[in-house]
Amino acid sequence: MKKPTDKAAPTAEYVLGHSDRELERLSTQARLIEPITREFFIEAGIAPGMRILDVGSGAGDVAFLAADLAGDKGSVVSVDRVPEAIVTARRRAEARSLKNVSFRGGDPAEMTFEQPFDAVVGRYVLLFQADAAHMLRRLARCLQPGGLVVFHEPDWNAVRSVPRAPSYDRCCRWIVEAGISAGSDWRMADKLHAAFLHAGLPAPTMRMKTFVGGGVETAKWLLAVGEIAATLLPAMEKFGVATAAEVDLATLVERMTQEVAQTNSMLFGRSEVGAWSRV
Repeated sequence: MKKPTDKAAPTAEYVLGHSDRELERLSTQARLIEPITREFFIEAGIAPGMRILDVGSGAGDVAFLAADLAGDKGSVVSVDRVPEAIVTARRRAEARSLKNVSFRGGDPAEMTFEQPFDAVVGRYVLLFQADAAHMLRRLARCLQPGGLVVFHEPDWNAVRSVPRAPSYDRCCRWIVEAGISAGSDWRMADKLHAAFLHAGLPAPTMRMKTFVGGGVETAKWLLAVGEIAATLLPAMEKFGVATAAEVDLATLVERMTQEVAQTNSMLFGRSEVGAWSRV
């Protein structure tokens, strides 16, 4: 395996923040995409008995999934840079009486651990890194030989409506532009293969799943889009992407829903991309 020269990684703004509202949104989002993450993890090789490092705890949902797959004989150490996220994740773990998962504060790419892991996992983490390859390279050092690196990232390249539902298309464009303006990359399908290779990892196995649907099937996705827009509104205004009046959060989801119904539109949603390889 190629061993590239390491360097200090530039920082990127985490544009979504860590408010109580955002942590709750992450939990809601997790319920929608957990089956996809589970499928990626299982196909990648996450199995009972593994010692797993979860990168970017958030509200703890990926850690809980990894702990379920690792079972009683396995364990999960979940790390986040933000104290508020760790507090929330620990509280939720205690409520679930989980004994095989623990949470730590810090930068997982810079931390040292008592023993190597069998796998490093993360969801919606690499898109917020100014240098995803740097993070992957550093995390790979935490693995024992043959260990897994598994990430689930989003891609908004295919998002559109047919026939066109203007409010939906416009809102998705605002979301992507706000994220990119803040330094994150919301089109990760194009970037993951190169990030793994630049990190000195073997070429990853990759999978993609995309929401496509119309009618009542769009309800949950439109609500999720509205919640993301609400979280990103300060960034939209900061970077001149859209004003609060243009977004009009109070009626946004209703307007999108009505347009989709009136035009009988089929929506293409955010894609979920899995990528994994062994060190």
